[in-house]
Amino acid sequence: MKKFFVAASIAVVLIVGLVVGTVKSVAVAPVVAVVSVITPLPVVTVAPVATPVARVYRHGDVSWVEPLALAAGWERRQIPRLLHIILRESGGCPDRIGGSVVDKNCKFIRMSTMTHPSDSGLLQINGVHWKKDHAQYAGLICKRMDICTQEPLLDAFTNLKAGRLLFDVAGWSPWYIQPSN
Repeated sequence: MKKFFVAASIAVVLIVGLVVGTVKSVAVAPVVAVVSVITPLPVVTVAPVATPVARVYRHGDVSWVEPLALAAGWERRQIPRLLHIILRESGGCPDRIGGSVVDKNCKFIRMSTMTHPSDSGLLQINGVHWKKDHAQYAGLICKRMDICTQEPLLDAFTNLKAGRLLFDVAGWSPWYIQPSN
C-alpha cells in the first residue's frame, strides 16, 4: 500500500508539474506504475438468472419424458415401450402413488378402493424393489442407489434411473401384465 501511495504521489506531482511547467525532466518508471494503477477494470456483466417455472403435468401426456429418459440411461429404441408403460402405470404423473386417483393435472384426488401404496412415480416402482428388508430383488434400488424410501422415487428423473436399474436386472418383467383369460 505504501508503494502505491508513493508512486501515486510522485505521479500527481509530475502531472501537476508538467501542467504548470515547473518540471524540467520526467522519470519514466513512476509514470508506468501510475498507468497500471489507473487502468480501468474490465466491466463484468452478469446474465440474469431465470426463475425456474414449475412444470404442469397432464394426465395422459408423456411428451416431456423422452429427453429425461435418455438422460437417465434408457436407449432410444426402448423409448416407445417405456412411454407405453408409463402411460399405463401412472398416466405420466411423476409423483403418483399406487392406487391414487388424480385429476387432469396429475393432482391427487383420492385413493381408490384397490390400493398399492408402495407403487411409486412414473413407472410405479413397487416397494419390493426399494424396501431394504424385502426378499424379492433383495431391495435392489435401496442397495444400489441408496433409495430406501418412496419419496425420492416420486421425482421423474430418479424414477427413470431406478427403472433403468430394474430393467438392467430383470428386463421388462417388473412391468409385465399377465394376459387375461
